[in-house]
Amino acid sequence: MTHTFDALVVGAGFAGAVAARELAERGGKRVLVLERRPHVGGNAYDCQDEAGVLIHQYGPHIFHTNNPRVFEYLSRFTQWRDYQHRVIANLPDGKGGRMTFPVPFNLTSLETAYGPERGRALGGKLMDRYGAETKVTILDLRQSGDEEIRQVADYVYEHVFVHYTMKQWGQTPEEIDPNTTARVPVFLSRDDRYFQDAYQGMPLEGYTALFDRMLDHPNITVELGQDALKRLGLSGGTIRVDGEPFSGPVIYTGQADELFAFRFGPLPYRTLDFRFETLPQDDFQGYGTVNYTVDEDFTRITEFKHLTGQRKPGVTTIVREYSRAYTGAPEETPYYAILNPANNAQYSRYQAEAEQYPNLHLLGRLAEYKYYNMDAIVARALELADQLI
Repeated sequence: MTHTFDALVVGAGFAGAVAARELAERGGKRVLVLERRPHVGGNAYDCQDEAGVLIHQYGPHIFHTNNPRVFEYLSRFTQWRDYQHRVIANLPDGKGGRMTFPVPFNLTSLETAYGPERGRALGGKLMDRYGAETKVTILDLRQSGDEEIRQVADYVYEHVFVHYTMKQWGQTPEEIDPNTTARVPVFLSRDDRYFQDAYQGMPLEGYTALFDRMLDHPNITVELGQDALKRLGLSGGTIRVDGEPFSGPVIYTGQADELFAFRFGPLPYRTLDFRFETLPQDDFQGYGTVNYTVDEDFTRITEFKHLTGQRKPGVTTIVREYSRAYTGAPEETPYYAILNPANNAQYSRYQAEAEQYPNLHLLGRLAEYKYYNMDAIVARALELADQLI
């Protein structure tokens, strides 16, 4: 048997799709893409639900970047809807009601939390000390000699960070990495956008249409519903595909531990449960994302019409997100690597195994056991393609 392709890509998310397009187009290689799911797009996949609302099946994905190469590259495959993401925190006000304020915590948040007069005074004090339009970390605020400024740091820690993080990562306050806490910012601005990146937006026709165009190339063959691990064999430094040795580049974007049959034990992840609900109303919460930072079992509610700009009167779809430990059950998706020294050391053993195969390239969140924003993994895939071509 002679292989009918020159390169193999496992996974059709951002990592795999960008790499496949580059190898096919710039490298002139015949690329086979194997995707376990019945669709392209990875976790960025979007589709219409039964009510005709365009939803993100695996949670909200908002594109933002400061990297012109990434923006220009993706712009080949989509037009953009101008969208500036705004997130609010929804939490008890301590008086039997609820209050909302922008996240990251900013000057407007300060006035909501402390009242207009005291909030303005505190904001003025902070700007005098640190400068307007700056982001100051909790650590910096806690090191202040001013008691009021230290109290602002404590307020943000308690009302924005610690309970939300406990839900997201399943940790107690004592287990939360102090270095992470120290980086939590207070934004001394009235700019209430969640991101300040130069390029922000949503694919005008959705992410799936973007992926369809990216993978539409005569040198690319995509096979959906294919478990690549049933067709891959790794032993003695040689990769076999469908039983035959394969010397071309193999770009693998799945779990590194699964690739090597969990021989060093499963790597820990957090997974998410999504509970979608379609409601007979135009608008549910007024924002794309509302974080529940103190109470409730879920971390946030996303309302998709705000993200996509879809006009569909009389109906809206929301999703609540619940974070929990990943068990490896078939219906679960590993979303977030749990990064700590022990887990990183465990991953390094898998990485060392992969390095025994010169034509194997681990790429992406799961394969590299790290967190990537969408723009960062596009940049990483482009860099890998640069090296291979």
